[in-house]
Amino acid sequence: MKDRIESVFSKPFLGALLIGGTALGAAMLANPIATAGAGILPAYAVYLICWLFSIATGCLFVELSTWLPKNANLLTMAETFLGKAGKWVVLLLYIFLFYLLLIAYVSLGGKLMLSAICEHMPYLYGVLAFTVLFGGIVLMGTKAGSRTNALLMVGLILSFLLFITLTGETASLEKANYGGWKYAFLGLPIIFVSFSYQGTIPTLYNYLDQDGKKARVAVIFGTLIPFFAYLIWDYLIKGVVPVLGPHGLMMAQSLQQSAIEPLQFAVADSRVYLVGRFFAFFALTTSFIGVTLAMVDFFADLFHVRAKRFKRLYLCLMIFIPVITVVLINPAIFLTALSLAGGFGSALLLGLLPIVLVWMGRKHKKYKGKKRFLFGGDAMLFILLVALIAEIAVSVYTLL
Repeated sequence: MKDRIESVFSKPFLGALLIGGTALGAAMLANPIATAGAGILPAYAVYLICWLFSIATGCLFVELSTWLPKNANLLTMAETFLGKAGKWVVLLLYIFLFYLLLIAYVSLGGKLMLSAICEHMPYLYGVLAFTVLFGGIVLMGTKAGSRTNALLMVGLILSFLLFITLTGETASLEKANYGGWKYAFLGLPIIFVSFSYQGTIPTLYNYLDQDGKKARVAVIFGTLIPFFAYLIWDYLIKGVVPVLGPHGLMMAQSLQQSAIEPLQFAVADSRVYLVGRFFAFFALTTSFIGVTLAMVDFFADLFHVRAKRFKRLYLCLMIFIPVITVVLINPAIFLTALSLAGGFGSALLLGLLPIVLVWMGRKHKKYKGKKRFLFGGDAMLFILLVALIAEIAVSVYTLL
């Protein structure tokens, strides 16, 4: 019995959960809205493309990890192959991506807080309440943040399962199944960022005793978790909420709303909207705490300070003040911020970077002939590069 339990909760299994949990987050709330004009089949095609790309880049990061010393992170990888300039470019991309994600989370979190407290209050109060409450947990330290995040993850899973139960019979395949291939690909940047987890690969590799094969297995099975969750979520939302009309998906997109807001008008059962709000709350808060904890540690390492007491407060203020300022200037920035994060931040940091570094490493005498963790050789790297350029082109088009 003990052997069976240990086999189930093996390191590769826990590593897969780490990847799945990292990828699942608040961006999920935007996916059906980002592809609002597309039915589930065109949207599923984009999910499939992004999932396969995320596996490929994850395997490339595993390969990079096998070349470098233990505890090497993305900055170390960039400096090894691109020098000091490459390290600073990656550092700026880190900051760019993290700030955009937090801007998206706080913009929607402020609205959720207002709806829970009093919708007639100024938006400022909702933003401050959300930031102070959950930023305060981060301020208390990594242990408090991690424990709170674990509890919120339980709420996220339970609310998602309850949402599936309540909407499963109500959702209509006929309503969800319509065309719109163009609109599906316009949602590419946001879906792209929904599969972002690759920054955890160096940590995962060390956790799995620096075993590249186990890390690759964890990548493949771990990414299946968000992939199937997104497919189910997309179907349930599009099978319940009409695409057109005063409270349809297209209008929600124009108002920079999440997939939750239209539910209150689309379903007679008030429990669906209530559970949807709980799910949105858990998705936002888990993502917010996780990203903020990582950002505090990142800045602490950058400035060579210990993230304790007043220094931790300064680091938190350095993070939250710019985020709150941007959100208050433009409250309707949720989808735009996620689109920028996926279309440029995630694309360059988690897409272009591993392609370039692996190509350089394979040409270098020191790493030439080392075991490869992605099939297809240089031809596959070229295919991934072309796909990435297409994704960036779509991102530019959506912003014009």
